[in-house]
Amino acid sequence: MELILYSTDHCTLCERALDLLASMPELRGHSLVVVDVARDDALLVRYGPRLPVLALGPHELAWPFGRAELVRLLRE
Repeated sequence: MELILYSTDHCTLCERALDLLASMPELRGHSLVVVDVARDDALLVRYGPRLPVLALGPHELAWPFGRAELVRLLRE
């Protein structure tokens, strides 16, 4: 399954989200794509105020999210 992290450069919260994702063995076997919303006006409007946002299929988690929320997302 592909996880998408909507992010942008120089975003401290986005860096924290990436650190959290990297620390989770539960995510092995999942690919992670980081999308910079600053490169797409529609994505910037949709996600900009809520960054970072993690998406898995139709499900999304906006920051703040933690390990427990990520595990629940993987089970949906």
